[in-house]
Amino acid sequence: MMLPKRVRRLSMLLAASAVLALSSPVFAQDISESHLKAARAAVAAIHATDSFDNILPQAAAALESQLIQKNPDMQELIGKTVAEKALGLASRRADLEKEAAMAYAKVFSEKDLNDIATFYSSEAGKKLLDSGPAVTRDLVKAADIWQNGVARDLAQQVGETLAAAAKAKAPAAPAPAATAPADGSAPADNSAPADNSAPADDSQN
Repeated sequence: MMLPKRVRRLSMLLAASAVLALSSPVFAQDISESHLKAARAAVAAIHATDSFDNILPQAAAALESQLIQKNPDMQELIGKTVAEKALGLASRRADLEKEAAMAYAKVFSEKDLNDIATFYSSEAGKKLLDSGPAVTRDLVKAADIWQNGVARDLAQQVGETLAAAAKAKAPAAPAPAATAPADGSAPADNSAPADNSAPADDSQN
């Protein structure tokens, strides 16, 4: 049956992850405990890791669905086992908080982190976190309208300037001549010849 094999594979993966975590060198050893504490406070104040809350539940749901599809006769056991093991792994959420605090501590000073935590714990800071996404959406819409207007007006103004320059550069057309034909032939408008002679087709026989 596929279930024991998949459980063993999952167990091996978790064990390998644990060994890797324990064998990884400790970085940023010069960060003091108070600095790291300030970083944790800042991370909590800005909810820096909230977007990762669904990682374990989603992984558990995907695994449960996959195992049930291959072993429908064990649905109840699979659901119970996955939920139990996922709950046992929930404590590892603290590892992510620690890594996040370390990342912030490497970039911001202890004072910076205390200031960040103080601001985002205030009413103004909380409101910025809550309303910030809506404000950003409105700003993006306004920026799109502004961009389209600027691009349109730029194209129009440049086009008008180039058209005016091309018109000024074009040579003037010559005026048509108004003098009578040099050979005395009848003008194109059928007026009488200059010497008052009769037209060639009206002569007497």
